[in-house]
Amino acid sequence: MSTELLAPLDLAFWHLESDAHPMHLGALAVFDPVPGVAARDLLELLGARAAALPRLRMRVRDVLLPVGGAAWFTDKDFDVHRHVERVVLPVNDFMAEVTRLAGELMERPLGRGLPPWRMYLLDSPGGGPFAVLVKLHHALADGLRAVAIGAGIFDQIASAGAGAGRGAARRRTPVPPRSWLPGPYEAAGMAMDRLGDVGRALGVGASVVRASRLDLRSTTALTARSSGTRRLATAELEAEAVQRIRRAEGGTANDVLLAVVAGALRRWMLERGEPLPGADPRALVPVSRRRPGGAADGNRLSAYLLGLPVGEPDARERLRLVRTAMDRNKAAGPMRGAGAVAVLADQLPALAHRFGAPLAGNAARMLFDILVTSVPLPRSALSLGGCPLRAVYPMAPLARGQSLAVALSTYGGRVQVGLVADGKALPDLGRLASAVHDELHDLHALVPTVPAPA
Repeated sequence: MSTELLAPLDLAFWHLESDAHPMHLGALAVFDPVPGVAARDLLELLGARAAALPRLRMRVRDVLLPVGGAAWFTDKDFDVHRHVERVVLPVNDFMAEVTRLAGELMERPLGRGLPPWRMYLLDSPGGGPFAVLVKLHHALADGLRAVAIGAGIFDQIASAGAGAGRGAARRRTPVPPRSWLPGPYEAAGMAMDRLGDVGRALGVGASVVRASRLDLRSTTALTARSSGTRRLATAELEAEAVQRIRRAEGGTANDVLLAVVAGALRRWMLERGEPLPGADPRALVPVSRRRPGGAADGNRLSAYLLGLPVGEPDARERLRLVRTAMDRNKAAGPMRGAGAVAVLADQLPALAHRFGAPLAGNAARMLFDILVTSVPLPRSALSLGGCPLRAVYPMAPLARGQSLAVALSTYGGRVQVGLVADGKALPDLGRLASAVHDELHDLHALVPTVPAPA
């Protein structure tokens, strides 16, 4: 793979970025130590495994055609040491130091002249637990693809990939380069496709316009002015408690987690003396449009819009409201609802992304107040250099006009929650993390116990 045009949505993410709004995803993986594995060994292992992933050798460059477009090119001067770094932390509260530093590192935009990713090994001199912070530009990967890329550093996936790679290398045949200029028959087919695309875009666009809020005077901490700073907090939830609530109340585990986020926001607002908003804050809930076994190139995203019922005092009623709204979203489908604004990116020419991305970024607040996303992880136990993985906290980027993004993943029987916030707008993010934990505990206590199926 030497060159590849950026997909429309990837191009939009590339041009949405600014110094105050870096568009990278993140994950903080925490490991338990094992005797005999030194930090320098882990750093070398991280570098070797990252360098073995072809996608991480690619950087973005502008192209002549299409006008305003860009493409991924293999970086001939790639040096993995520019991307992998060790940071030694003070010997204090390890998780507190890790989350503090991870927040600071998430503030920094990725260099645009290099492959857009970084990995940091965060450890302490005492030889205790350590963490790996991974940053990937959103143009490089959506949530599912980020998992696939990040998983390449783990022992189990790296070993399997190396075996598969040797077999694939023997079977691989040269593939002639594909021209970016279509032939006459391709051009006719593309024209017909574009007519269908225009119709779909008009339908989605109409939904988006109907859902947009023109009166933005009611500002809360979730929509404070951006400062460019970042703060990170984490929470852990019992996955079995989530499943017991789901079995008792119906819906999906994601419905339960969305209701927990809504209840946690309510608790947090009341604790800090902030009046509850007159209208429910809107969550953007991303939905993958990837087909099973389909191509992995480019972001394939849509989203649902969900009003988080923070004004409802009853926890079970909040869950019912969330479940009903998500059922309605799913019935409409990810291509038809107002949250499918990302689908519009596929219908716009490259030049529109180059000049229109800043305007689109500033308009995000008209649609939603908070991003809440679930990131699937492998179910098997993972390790790095023999050190077992304890937890993975995913981190999502902040859109312009938003102060909080919530990402969730499940590993080892626990739901790990990563909260990324504007550091000045939400200095008490740790209180919100505690509210997430308390909300699940109280919701679980309210529902009747339903035994797991045999």
